[in-house]
Amino acid sequence: MSQVKRKAIFLDRDGVLNNVIIINGKPYPPRSVTELAIPNDALSALTMLKSAGFLLIGATNQPDVSRGTTSRAVVEAINAQLMTQLPLDEIRVCYHDDADQCFCRKPLPGLLLQAAEQHQIDLGQSFMVGDRWKDIEAGQQAGCKTSWIRQSYQEKIPVTSDFTASSLTLVARWILGGVF
Repeated sequence: MSQVKRKAIFLDRDGVLNNVIIINGKPYPPRSVTELAIPNDALSALTMLKSAGFLLIGATNQPDVSRGTTSRAVVEAINAQLMTQLPLDEIRVCYHDDADQCFCRKPLPGLLLQAAEQHQIDLGQSFMVGDRWKDIEAGQQAGCKTSWIRQSYQEKIPVTSDFTASSLTLVARWILGGVF
């Protein structure tokens, strides 16, 4: 007897689940729990999605650990705070840098595929939400629908995404079939 597959929302961390620190127009993750700021609409948007039966899984690249500019303990402390304040099921992290050429670093789909295997997720009924092109590409390669949250910082724009929005609330409404 086959197990029923679940549906999930994969969410990038920095720029989606929490605000980024913008320096010279470029986005950076918070460097400590005290710098962590969660967007005002994140809790309500994620609660709507959770109530609709979606697993909520963070999927984040944290190459600053590999680069030596932050520690794994800081990343884990920020993730723990997000898990406490938001209805997330888990946060998956790639600590590698581009040069490491690992399969879990977005834009490759490894983080999503690993979660799908562990949680019996139907990727075709799932979504990847991100603020950078790497998030959108990872979702597409995994077979998910994608939503790009447009931010004000200087960043390469994704070639295509299924939906573009300015907030997590608008993304949640789109996923749930809401009217704007």
